[in-house]
Amino acid sequence: MPKLTFIAHDGTRRDVEVPVGTTIMRAAVDNGVPGIDADCGGQCACATCHVYVEQNWLEKTGPQTESEQDMLSFAAITKPNSRLACQVAMTDTLDGLVVHTPEGQH
Repeated sequence: MPKLTFIAHDGTRRDVEVPVGTTIMRAAVDNGVPGIDADCGGQCACATCHVYVEQNWLEKTGPQTESEQDMLSFAAITKPNSRLACQVAMTDTLDGLVVHTPEGQH
């Protein structure tokens, strides 16, 4: 199973193993990661699963969809590496992926 690391704004790390096909959002919710509320349940209809993907992983996560870009406009502080965790599914290629949760979501 691919491994995924969540890093909170205070530097707290949480490493989880995630079945292939599971979204980052689902992995966060299933593992009690603070800062990922997932209010819409993964339907790309809110921005409560906003994360920052570490730069060296960004290309591997694929491009943002138009819907994702629209929803990110509701996030408090976006960056070029912002993603909605519900829109990125884990693959073997993403083994070791590191994402950061924004301070405002804690």
